[in-house]
Amino acid sequence: MAGQLLLLMFVSVTLGHAHFPPGHRLKPRLQRDRRNIRPNIVLILTDDQDQELGSMQAMNKTRRIMEEGGTSFSNAFVTTPMCCPSRSSMLTGKYVHNHNTYTNNENCSSPSWQRQHEPRSFGVYLNSTGYRTAFFGKYLNEYNGSYVPPGWREWLGLVKNSRFYNYTLSRNGVREKHGAEYPQDYFTDLITSESIRYFRSSKRLYPHRPVMMVLSHAAPHGPEDSAPQYSTAFPNASQHITPSYNYAPNQDKHWIMRYTGPMRPVHMEFTNMLQRKRLQTLLSVDDSVEQLYNMLVETGEVENTYIIYTSDHGYHIGQFGLVKGKSMPYEFDIRVPFFIRGPNVEQGTINPHVVLNIDLAPTILDIAGLDTPADMDGKSILSLLETDKPANSFQVTKKPMVWRDSFLVERGKLLHQLVERKEVSQEENSLPKYQRVKDLCQRAEYQTPCQQSGQKWRCVEDATGKLRLFKCKHEGGGANVVAGRQPPISVKSQLYRRDAKGGCDCDSRNLRPPRPFNKKPFFYKKKVKALKSYSRNRYSRSVAMTNSDSGNHTLGGGAEWPQPTGNGTEDEFSGMGGATVGVATPTSHKVTHRCSILPNTTVKCDTGVYQTLQAWKDHKLHIDHEIETLQTKIKNLKEVRGHLKKARPLQCDCNKYLYKSKLKNKLRYRGVGGHPFRKGGTRDKKAWLLKEQKRRKKMRKIIKRIRNNDTCSMPGLTCFTHDNQHWHTAPYWTLGSFCACTSANNNTYWCLRTINETHNFLFCEFATGFLEFFDLNTDPYQLMNAVSSLDQTVLHQLHVQLMELRACRGHKQCNPRTQAGGREHGSFDDYRLFEKRKWPRIKKPLSSRTLAEETVLTADWRTCRPMRELLCTSC
Repeated sequence: MAGQLLLLMFVSVTLGHAHFPPGHRLKPRLQRDRRNIRPNIVLILTDDQDQELGSMQAMNKTRRIMEEGGTSFSNAFVTTPMCCPSRSSMLTGKYVHNHNTYTNNENCSSPSWQRQHEPRSFGVYLNSTGYRTAFFGKYLNEYNGSYVPPGWREWLGLVKNSRFYNYTLSRNGVREKHGAEYPQDYFTDLITSESIRYFRSSKRLYPHRPVMMVLSHAAPHGPEDSAPQYSTAFPNASQHITPSYNYAPNQDKHWIMRYTGPMRPVHMEFTNMLQRKRLQTLLSVDDSVEQLYNMLVETGEVENTYIIYTSDHGYHIGQFGLVKGKSMPYEFDIRVPFFIRGPNVEQGTINPHVVLNIDLAPTILDIAGLDTPADMDGKSILSLLETDKPANSFQVTKKPMVWRDSFLVERGKLLHQLVERKEVSQEENSLPKYQRVKDLCQRAEYQTPCQQSGQKWRCVEDATGKLRLFKCKHEGGGANVVAGRQPPISVKSQLYRRDAKGGCDCDSRNLRPPRPFNKKPFFYKKKVKALKSYSRNRYSRSVAMTNSDSGNHTLGGGAEWPQPTGNGTEDEFSGMGGATVGVATPTSHKVTHRCSILPNTTVKCDTGVYQTLQAWKDHKLHIDHEIETLQTKIKNLKEVRGHLKKARPLQCDCNKYLYKSKLKNKLRYRGVGGHPFRKGGTRDKKAWLLKEQKRRKKMRKIIKRIRNNDTCSMPGLTCFTHDNQHWHTAPYWTLGSFCACTSANNNTYWCLRTINETHNFLFCEFATGFLEFFDLNTDPYQLMNAVSSLDQTVLHQLHVQLMELRACRGHKQCNPRTQAGGREHGSFDDYRLFEKRKWPRIKKPLSSRTLAEETVLTADWRTCRPMRELLCTSC
């Protein structure tokens, strides 16, 4: 007895002096294997793999290993359906608004990411506690291979985006190129063999140290190159044809859905082949999972290893007329497959709780025996996996476990960052005005008096208690400028004037103080009279310009402009082409030789145009030719204008002088490129450099498109071209080139997704103010926007909850928890107020259905909903 007591004291002292990061203590796992205190962890990640379009039906080996041998989550989602933001969330356990990787380009593997968030990934925590960590495959889209991210003992990372052949890897910081030979260069097979080799060698050299590996596959991401032995598989793949397939246009959805029309036949043929090639690439991943599992069985580690299988986001192929892509807030893009097997994980069950990509990092830390850091937004899912244990004699009732039922789906940047100095039109079903004003008044820049530099608006509460926005006019931030007057010559323009010889005149003695504004009111009687005469109708203005002498209005040599006449003051002349004195208004304005515009703006042509069809066609052809000629002339004028902008003479730079005048302190030089009147020159310079880089990148794309004679583009949309040379492995595309526009870089939205016993809905707010609401209990494919069916009270409650999630930080704020009591059953808020969801854990059949059986079972996708929670036997 004494010996056992001494042994227990020794173990406790040893663990007490063990080194762990602050706030991370090793949890006792007495039920685990005695050889290893902590289990091995293998994370298998695919790229762009969908759940809604039937991709898992092609992976029978993975389903047998992961479904029958573990637990599958029927409600697994990602919080941002884009590659780099989602992967950054997986590594850090944070929402996008907390790690600031908004797109696949901005802040993706940037110096800011490497400095602030990369040192806090789950690999760093596990590496510091004795795990042998290894990463194989795709990391982040903009990873350049110049360094090894912290926390990884073995590193084999793909440089840039997904590829299957002709790629570059970073092997522990050393770049190595690969060609197009199978199997040694095929990406899926290569990272599989490398991971197996590393696991075996680690267990041989360090048999008592746990291993954590990440296998990040490129499949089924483009260019969808399959292994040669699978190039003939799935000749009739049609799982992607769901009820939302080619359901377009959608006038009740946001602007991209309204802009996108039905697909053409070539697009539909492309979607069929794309689905086939994607499934073919997943067959190699299926083999990879089987090889890893067999290796674990051979080494005797399968019972002490957690295997997690998931994807970074979903995908759409033809849904709502979108040919291909992701980044939409709908089910096909945010739902992902999610399986886990390992010690104490119940086998062959389906778990209905909501799990997210931000739960991966906390779960891996929990498996390793570490606490979840306070800044992680996700939660460990181990509590959802533990089998129910009988209560002891002292525990009468078991405390109910609570879990989230709502989460945030976000994409894009904040509105003021995304669109600078441009107005974004509010769409028709946006939030009420008072609600938008209330949200704006919560910002700090609107709560201060009009004394801040550059402040234009101020939020004020009126006598009735309503919040209103008032423009700063006469205080510190506002500009007291009277519109319509010629402003006085500024000090800067006086300094930058050129002398007669073309040189710079920077003598401060020539500075003139600004002339004070005239106190005369702007809209005095003569001004109103002049404005009325100008704005009578467009007809009189066009007549005045057309009937005047053509020599006075040529743009070539010395144009003569109308001058004010009579005794009127200078303010009476508008200078905008008003009617000239002495020009009489004719009865009609002749546009063509056969048609005229009457004073009442109606068009009338001679009777010959209306009598014969040939005369009508001839005159219409003549008008079309005139329009084409004018369009060509406008295009030429725009080219000349662009040339003049590029050839603009440089202004004088007088910042290098110190002026001995009253404005000395304001005009002192404050650094290279800094504005003399603006503070924070360094910050402004960085912002200018960033904008200049974006502008140059955009120009390079435009020039490349012009050189390649690429006309595939639409305003505001992301387009792609596909031709016969795109795919370099069988099956090949032979139907020629086509263009398709599927998404937009500026499609910013925030969505609230809720699933519980009574509610299943998606509520979205777009940056334009547009709202969408889908009740998935009655509309599982999100065909109809039902936001008009919500009253203002419900809409306000949804908005408030969405705003809370948008501002959340840490797992205590970012996981809406159920609360007990206080509400009457049946109210709208009851969708969040319920006790532990005792949803049944459904046992799966012992044998997985083959793909052929599933295809027969779900032959008509438009009438039979794909299986999600249950493997039904009939539809």
